[in-house]
Amino acid sequence: MEVYRFGFRAMGGIGEVVIACPVRTKAKDAATLAIEEVGRIERSYSRYRSGSIVSRINLAAGGEWVECDDETLSLFGYADSLYESSGGLFDITSGILRQAWDFSEPAVPDRARLDELIGKIGWDRVGRRGKEVRLPEIGMELDFGGFAKEYAADRAAALLHAHEVGNGYVNLSGDIRVIGPKPDGSPWVIGIRDPRDRDKAIASIPLTSGALATSGDYERFFELDGRRYCHILNPRTGMPVDYWQTVSVISPLAVLAGSCSTIAMLMEGDGLQYLNDSGMPFLAKDSTGHLHRKD
Repeated sequence: MEVYRFGFRAMGGIGEVVIACPVRTKAKDAATLAIEEVGRIERSYSRYRSGSIVSRINLAAGGEWVECDDETLSLFGYADSLYESSGGLFDITSGILRQAWDFSEPAVPDRARLDELIGKIGWDRVGRRGKEVRLPEIGMELDFGGFAKEYAADRAAALLHAHEVGNGYVNLSGDIRVIGPKPDGSPWVIGIRDPRDRDKAIASIPLTSGALATSGDYERFFELDGRRYCHILNPRTGMPVDYWQTVSVISPLAVLAGSCSTIAMLMEGDGLQYLNDSGMPFLAKDSTGHLHRKD
């Protein structure tokens, strides 16, 4: 049995479907279905796609109600649970803060501008009735970027499993959903990169099933006056988090692992207790370089 790798670009990054299969054409057909599913989710939920349901809701902010399908409604339900479990820190209306932050430029936004945007944040303010949703104020936005990629990895893996793929994994920009072990039953070994040296790993994680997702301060950031400003933003202050360098979580689903790692980042010093309470294995590195883990 051979291992086949199919690379592609999606959701602003690089993806890969890895399948162990005796016949390449069967592996390619299955991988094509998985990649198409990732594309479908991106078209449906990217704020950058004019035809997506997210874009339609955002364009209607302060105006009409927008009818949503069952999949979107289920994702709203997941957003509810994230908002509640994080004490409001994981808020899918907080993506609007990107309007103030440009991580290609080393500049901290004006406080007044941040306060203006914070005034338009509030998942608990979003109107919902039946299958309809409405943003109550012009300028408010939804942003599924906090979990859409991990959700896509889970959906792609589910499709592969449905097409009798038993060995392989889906990798979306480092967020991994494993379908099954290598053909000999041994695990796939996934490296977790050092947040301060992209050519090194701080750990190698063996997985035969489940998912691994990582959040960190090293993908989009700038440094100014000795401080690192990363793209993970606190919706209450409008400022980047700075307690953790990286947080990786293992769970049965990529969407759960990714949400947990992001919430821990947002919770700053309280994130360690949150990770321990989650019951899921994790590896985290704080701003001092100290490693914390639970196997």
